[in-house]
Amino acid sequence: MEPDWFDYAKRAQWLRAAVLGANDGLVSTASLMMGVGAVRQDVKAMILTGFAGLVAGACSMAIGEFVSVYSQYDIQVAQMRRGGDKEEEEEGLPNPMQAAAASGLAFSVGAMVPLLAASFIKAYKVRIGVMFAAVSLALVVFGWIGAVLGRAPVVKSGMRVLVGGWVAMALTFALTKSVDSSRMDWV
Repeated sequence: MEPDWFDYAKRAQWLRAAVLGANDGLVSTASLMMGVGAVRQDVKAMILTGFAGLVAGACSMAIGEFVSVYSQYDIQVAQMRRGGDKEEEEEGLPNPMQAAAASGLAFSVGAMVPLLAASFIKAYKVRIGVMFAAVSLALVVFGWIGAVLGRAPVVKSGMRVLVGGWVAMALTFALTKSVDSSRMDWV
């Protein structure tokens, strides 16, 4: 049973890292796979691209989150020392390891959606369609989860996440298609 009053600001640190990580893993991996799919219909190329995006992105998110939150931690500790408040509770201090773990793990979970959706489908158009549908559903779910955990408007959050994901995938597909690797004589 949750108390009548809960400090959502304390939850915000890891929640932000987890929601951002999951959404970034989902959108960036799906966009990479869509971009490669725009010029290569080969399932292997799409899956390898998605896997490389998962590994690189999870590492990048975790390291970036650790560095960012540790900087925030250092600033808050320095401020406490300047204020002479040695009795200040350390409970309110950010936890860089928790934020890094939440971000890296969440990125990996998000990235698995397009990978799993595309892995078992040979037909190119069906693969793209299934991946788009699975990613769209996951975008709505991630938006909903973030809204519920943060006690924010659910529909607005879900739509913002969904439309943002669609824009990223469409831009990556269209721009990669326009470059078209077969026309790149200089490579």
